[in-house]
Amino acid sequence: MPISNVRLAKGLATFLTHRARQAYDDPAGNIALRKSLHGYVWRSRGIICDLDQIIVINGSQQALDLCARVLVNPGDKVVLEDPCYAMARNVMIAVGATAVAVPCGDQGMDTALLPDVGEFALAYVTPSHQFPLGGVLSVGRRQALMEWARASGAYVVEDDYDGEYRYGVSPIPPLYQLGEGRVIYVGTVSKTLSPALRLGYMILPKALVGPFVHCKQFADRHTSTYEQEALASLLTTGAYERHVRRMRRANANRREVFLTAMAETFGDEIEIVGTSAGLHVVVWFNHLKAQEEDNLATRATENGVGIYPVSRLYSTATEPRAGFVFGYASMPTLSISTGVNHLGSFFRLGRN
Repeated sequence: MPISNVRLAKGLATFLTHRARQAYDDPAGNIALRKSLHGYVWRSRGIICDLDQIIVINGSQQALDLCARVLVNPGDKVVLEDPCYAMARNVMIAVGATAVAVPCGDQGMDTALLPDVGEFALAYVTPSHQFPLGGVLSVGRRQALMEWARASGAYVVEDDYDGEYRYGVSPIPPLYQLGEGRVIYVGTVSKTLSPALRLGYMILPKALVGPFVHCKQFADRHTSTYEQEALASLLTTGAYERHVRRMRRANANRREVFLTAMAETFGDEIEIVGTSAGLHVVVWFNHLKAQEEDNLATRATENGVGIYPVSRLYSTATEPRAGFVFGYASMPTLSISTGVNHLGSFFRLGRN
């Protein structure tokens, strides 16, 4: 168990023993954690905000759910990336939104293809590391997106799901800094500690704080106080940021092992994108048709290798090549090399 997780467990135990109380907490989040997050987002992402603009949530998925509940009515139009995080698309469709897909590439969302200015509820983007393709939204496109949002009266939901992990490149300033009250910033500890904790946070435009806090209270009263207290302790003592630095080094090493093994095994048969940040990449197989994705994914699973077809994340036509999302953060480096070699063996067997 990583040292920060040990401290988190100890923090929980201490809180349960000495501080548990028979009362509901603030639906916006535990005040100690929000104060700690207020300092953390300034140190790590350069975000300046008021304390009451931060609310604590049950992971980034609840952020999307709250945005859908508060901002979207049935029939409203929302802009989504294409390809897109499937759960973002699903939650918008679930509330009756009309999804407008905008293609993404190596510079993130292609803002030249944004729909004409009109009445839109929101746009959902992953500008620092587009999911799944890994593109970074360029400065010009960031400005274009914000101009479009202001003209359309739309809010922009910025999902910074893995902003802590960048390799050999400078951190990307969050879109929130250009937002002028139109950007909802979403952060999470799922990629740094564990998705099982169900902890995240939102930084809201001031005009939205009241509606979002009320909606959060209606949804679940508040996020579990025990975990909030423990995370606040990690942030206050600096243990969380030390852990993030260790994890960044460890995952940079895993990434290097993975990229080397893929290059040695597949050579020019593949193209890998999204390598400069995050905990996953997309691998395009140059001589494998998109229609063959499911077959290879099934054979990989049967042989103990998890790969995920990228075409499932598109709402419109994909590339003609087969592509797969590969995650590498949860595996020992030896398992990464072994898995890639194993994949290469049965990939070629199936091609012969």
